[in-house]
Amino acid sequence: MWSFVGKKSLKQWIWLAMDVETKEIVGLYVGSRSRKAAKRLWLSLPGASRQCAVAYTDFWQAYHQTLPSKRHKAVGKETGKTNYIERFNCTMRQRIARLVRKTLSFSKKLENHIGAIWLFIHHYNKSLHI
Repeated sequence: MWSFVGKKSLKQWIWLAMDVETKEIVGLYVGSRSRKAAKRLWLSLPGASRQCAVAYTDFWQAYHQTLPSKRHKAVGKETGKTNYIERFNCTMRQRIARLVRKTLSFSKKLENHIGAIWLFIHHYNKSLHI
């Protein structure tokens, strides 16, 4: 999912990792859509997830170049393996004004943008345990 900071030409990609069993967001990185960003997402995951979980992704090349082959499986939308994260992306766009593509509510600073996303994710993860 992408958004922007300052102006639309300064796109920021939001990389998310979700635990399929608990629906918690367990990893996040905001930045470019590069191999380095995919690595940062991988490193944001808890150690146990990196050692034993399987990451289901789309066919973006950065995933293939970064994630260990034993822990990665690229799948199409028809498999349903990415449905929860896609639904979460829609929820974030609906509830965080600065993520709407055509908006007057945008972040001027990257730190504020990331902070707003983290605040929402912490609230979301906490609501799963109530």
